[in-house]
Amino acid sequence: MLVVMYNDASEKQIERVLEISEDLGYTAIPNPGARRMVINITGDVDLSNVSRLEGLAGVMKVIPVSKAYRLADIEVKSEPTVIEVGDIEIGGKKPVIIAGPCSVESYDQLLETAVAVKDCGCDILRGGAFKPRTSPYSFQGLGVEGLRILKDARQKTGLPIISEAVDIESFPAVEDAVDIIQIGARNMQNYSLLKRAGRSLKPVLLKRGISATLSELLSAAEYIMAEGNSNIILCERGIRTQNNHTRFTLDLSSIPVLRSMTHLPLFVDPSHAAGKRDIVIPLARAGLAVGSDGLIIEAHPRPDEALVDGSQSLTVEMLHDFMESCRNSGYWQNGLEVKPGVIS
Repeated sequence: MLVVMYNDASEKQIERVLEISEDLGYTAIPNPGARRMVINITGDVDLSNVSRLEGLAGVMKVIPVSKAYRLADIEVKSEPTVIEVGDIEIGGKKPVIIAGPCSVESYDQLLETAVAVKDCGCDILRGGAFKPRTSPYSFQGLGVEGLRILKDARQKTGLPIISEAVDIESFPAVEDAVDIIQIGARNMQNYSLLKRAGRSLKPVLLKRGISATLSELLSAAEYIMAEGNSNIILCERGIRTQNNHTRFTLDLSSIPVLRSMTHLPLFVDPSHAAGKRDIVIPLARAGLAVGSDGLIIEAHPRPDEALVDGSQSLTVEMLHDFMESCRNSGYWQNGLEVKPGVIS
């Protein structure tokens, strides 16, 4: 449930609500808004305790919440969540572009890609050190060595880095190395991994599962938030449907719908949905047009030689042209707010 305080509630009154909530066996999470404090109460809430909380000084009202996701709900926090990664604001006025190879294959490959990503004007470097693959015989990534290469690329280019944590065992190494932790579609409902991510201080990019509803995606985010980490980016990366002309079906409608459901930043991954590089850019443009806060795109200096997902990776030239088209379209205007629109 939500405890909504009056806009002039004192710190002492807020602390009293937190104290009583904990005495009742609940977890109370303060969520300050622009005008008033809202306290999120989680746990096995007994509605008979509503009147006790309503009677406390400074409390305007108590709202029972029946949704499985409470902390991620826009009714809890009407202002968009903005996540700061260095000088970059995710969920702010300017779309954020993450780009790089699906997998870290070698030192030279990643450094070459990182310099190109920087030169193209992208904001964050992606690269998988640990790779969950459908086949156990496929390339699984360089592991810890891949993380070391990513860290070196960050030092040389100044780009923040994002990489995927695939299990509890590898999580500490990823957490120590990266600026943003990715949890992939296959792990969206790996609840032990989600809880571990919730105990991290690093932002988490959570991808939608290939058959997950939007409510299930928000419930997965709730697992992370319930452990204390509210810096979550939700990512639409395509779902499995009856269509077979692309790798997955990119559900662009999920972005405006999620915008009405949650305050968390929203990204689109056009690469995994497309499966073919010639349609990645149109899907990327569409992702920005429907109002996403950013994109995560696969790019490789020589896609035909890539060990993972080469067919859906943009060439450096394609990435450069895409970023130029974004700048020319008016999406990048020195931090000024720009309304979503079609990119030509």
